[in-house]
Amino acid sequence: MKVVSVNISEKKGTIKKPVNEIELNDWGVKNDAHAGKWHRQVSLLAKESVEKFEKEANRKINFGEFAENITTEGIILYETTPLDRFIIGDVEIEVTQIGKKCHGTSCAIFKEVGNCVMPKEGIFARVLKPGKISAGDTIHYLPKIYKIHVITLSDRAFAGTYEDRSGPRIIELTETFLNKNKIVFEIEHTIIPDDPEALRVLLDRAEDQAVDVVFTTGGTGVGPRDFTPDVVKDMLDKEIPGVMEAIRLKYGMEKPNALLSRGVAGVLGTTLVYTLPGSVKAVNEYLEEIFKTLKHLIYMIHGLDAH
Repeated sequence: MKVVSVNISEKKGTIKKPVNEIELNDWGVKNDAHAGKWHRQVSLLAKESVEKFEKEANRKINFGEFAENITTEGIILYETTPLDRFIIGDVEIEVTQIGKKCHGTSCAIFKEVGNCVMPKEGIFARVLKPGKISAGDTIHYLPKIYKIHVITLSDRAFAGTYEDRSGPRIIELTETFLNKNKIVFEIEHTIIPDDPEALRVLLDRAEDQAVDVVFTTGGTGVGPRDFTPDVVKDMLDKEIPGVMEAIRLKYGMEKPNALLSRGVAGVLGTTLVYTLPGSVKAVNEYLEEIFKTLKHLIYMIHGLDAH
C-alpha cells in the first residue's frame, strides 16, 4: 500500500493539483481549502477507484481531479471504517467518514461528466500526528480493534454452583453484530461475585484501558444483593437514560415485570457501559435495542459527526 499522489487546492469545489509533498498539521493539509478544525481534514481516494471511473468518463482522470488530498494504491479505502488509522512515515491519520454527500453542479468534475466517485468511494480523516507526505510513501493500515468486556455478577456462578448463561449469550450476540458490521474486535469475559468493590475495580480498569463497551449482566433488580446500577451510575460521567427507558417501556407494556429492572447506560471516560439483567431472555431483548445505536454512540464519544 502506498501513496501515488498528493494534491492541494486553494478553493473548495475545485479540483486539486498534484504537488511534490503536502504538510499535515493540526488543521489538516497546510494551504489546502479544506483544512480546519473539523472531522474532514484530509481526503483520500484510491487509484483503483479513479481508474474505474475513467472508463465511465471515457477519458484520463488526473490525480486530484476528485478533490482528494491523497491518492492511494493497494487498499480498498471505502471498506475501512471510522476510527481506523493510517501511518504514513511520521504522519498518523484517523478515518472519520466514508463517502460524502455529492455537491452536484457545484463540483467541477460533476459538471463535466455528470457523476463523481468521491461521494461513494472516497474517505476522510483527521490528523493525529503531523508531518509531511510525498508520492511513493508507504502506507501502514491499522484497523480499529474494538475492545468489549462482559462482566457477569453472580455469587453462584463465581462459586461454580451455577452455570453462567447470560454472559456467554452477550458474547454470542455481540460477536454476530460486530462480524456483520465487519468490525475487528476482542472480547473479555469476567465472572465476579456480587461485590460492589470488585465491580468498581473492573470499571476503573476498563476506563484506563479505553475499553469501548462494557456489558454487565446481573444485579439490576431490587433484591438485597442487587447493586449493579447503583455502582455504575455513581461512576458514570454521562448517563444515557433514554436507552434503558425505551427498553423497559417496550417490553413492560406486555410484561410488567420488565419495568422492575433498574438497568442504566452511560459513558465512563470513552467507555460505554450497559447494565443488563441476568436472564438470557432479557439479554436478547436488551441487546436488540442497544445495537441499534451502538456504533453511533461510539462515534459520538470520539467526536465524529455520524449524521
